[in-house]
Amino acid sequence: MARRNAIGTTLEADSDSKTSFTPDKFFDNWQNGTLRPPYDGNFRKFILSSFGLPPSDTYIYKAVAEISLLQAQTYMDFGAQGRLHEWYRDAEGKQREPPPAVDIAAYSNVFSPDTRTQNAIKTLMSNAKKDTLRREIATHLDSQFQAPKEDSKLILPKKAKKPHVNPYLDIWAWSNIALEWGGPEATTAQIKHSHAILPILYHHFGCIVPSYDALNVIQQVGKGRKIIDLGSGNGYWTYMLRRFDRELNPQGGKNAMTVIPVDNGLSEWRTIWVDDTVLQDGVEWLEQNKGAEDAVLLLVYPQVSEDLTGRAIGAYKGDTIVVAGTQNANGFTAFADETISAWMQREMPSSSKVLQIPLPSFAGKDEALFVFRKTSS
Repeated sequence: MARRNAIGTTLEADSDSKTSFTPDKFFDNWQNGTLRPPYDGNFRKFILSSFGLPPSDTYIYKAVAEISLLQAQTYMDFGAQGRLHEWYRDAEGKQREPPPAVDIAAYSNVFSPDTRTQNAIKTLMSNAKKDTLRREIATHLDSQFQAPKEDSKLILPKKAKKPHVNPYLDIWAWSNIALEWGGPEATTAQIKHSHAILPILYHHFGCIVPSYDALNVIQQVGKGRKIIDLGSGNGYWTYMLRRFDRELNPQGGKNAMTVIPVDNGLSEWRTIWVDDTVLQDGVEWLEQNKGAEDAVLLLVYPQVSEDLTGRAIGAYKGDTIVVAGTQNANGFTAFADETISAWMQREMPSSSKVLQIPLPSFAGKDEALFVFRKTSS
């Protein structure tokens, strides 16, 4: 029987084969090059070595399907055989040729800390030939992009001034090449499958990658405030936000933010990034803490079933909601038949969307970061 986090994707794992793990050491090893994505194609070896797992590992990763490392590697070895890389279809439903490596790299570059996202999307568009996947992907990303409203006091960051360490972003960029994925387009909403490596990445990192833009935007809305990471799962987003904030505010102070991870703990994750998660149902926590009226509510990959997303938003009494999840109506996050934007517009008319920017999307996914603010009482 699947177990769920408070406001997150359905995942379950046995508690066997857990290993000791030090997030800061992992990041140090990533920064100095001791650890890096599996450019040799050996995904299984990468996970084993990165997380100190035994060669005989038989752990079963559970999401929608069940998979072991050995099975996932077998799928990787199959490559595009058996339509395993069927991310794009034509008007007749037939598989299209995948985008070339140069276009895949250009899509990944949109989310690089060394580029400005909106400019990178325009570059993706300007260098795209007519009737190509690259043009369709760039058009889709541009159509969904909403820069911060002038009165929101939010700005999208310029290029990072110093190296930004984010292992999950690097692994995501590797997966784009490995899986022949060049980004979402209009018909991605019809894709209902993913790849076998995703449950493993979910367990070790999380269901969605926090981009440099996303961390920066959340730090802006959370400056001097609390961020309630509701349904925080294994805590990768909380860890990244705290790390990002420490770099900006090494001495703390009035501009520092406090990130509080809350999760009901019913899901077991193979890698845990923070050790201070509040183990409680998210809606109950809000109801017992004045609806977090002075804090920012963060929902990362909010769950669809049981109206948990709607109940959480309803229980929240503050003024700012940040959502990282699906930007089309494919039903992966938040609500089964509509986007979070459409739901908020109808159910929360006192709030407005002040920003929507794309997030790194795994093969077959279409993700974005949304910021909603109350405009009236």
